[in-house]
Amino acid sequence: MLLLFMTMPFKKPKFKDLFLIVIVLVLIFPQTRKPIQVLLNKGFALISPSVLSEEKQKEVTSYNWQLKDNQGILFNFEETKGKVVLINFWATWCPPCIAEMPSLQKLYNDYNDKIVFLFVTDDWFKETNSFLEKNDYTFKVYRPDSKHEIFKIKTIPRTFLIDKKGKIIIDKTGASNWNSDTVRKTIDELIKIKS
Repeated sequence: MLLLFMTMPFKKPKFKDLFLIVIVLVLIFPQTRKPIQVLLNKGFALISPSVLSEEKQKEVTSYNWQLKDNQGILFNFEETKGKVVLINFWATWCPPCIAEMPSLQKLYNDYNDKIVFLFVTDDWFKETNSFLEKNDYTFKVYRPDSKHEIFKIKTIPRTFLIDKKGKIIIDKTGASNWNSDTVRKTIDELIKIKS
């Protein structure tokens, strides 16, 4: 058997074979897997989310939802009635979440005094505070203090843009470009509408 193996002709590996082997090895090791996943998701985060058609827009039927910030202060979702709201469900360990965060920060920089931003996670504040500091993110993070019927999140990131009447205008799962012209134009139009 060994003699048969030794007499077999040896083919020089092709570049694409070596490239594929390197990619597989890189993805196997946790230290390199996450940065590569974030990089790949940054490609998806170049795409702007779409506005839902009128027939697909759901309405927030209950505002009975409590969130808690890192100081232990409760935020009642009831306070968002009559306001434009962007809710982002995310986690510090989630590559698509990490990929879209820079665009959310840019949007937050320009609109944080015009609309309500709620960045919601199940991560502990120790993790989120470290993540925010490391990346120079300035938005406030919340943890759910109670469940909400309409926001049953199975996959993150998941982001909702809600108008002043409580209609969900954008419902996007996965990384996206939240600093796009489409999103900004949509928010500008929602701000102008009287509640």
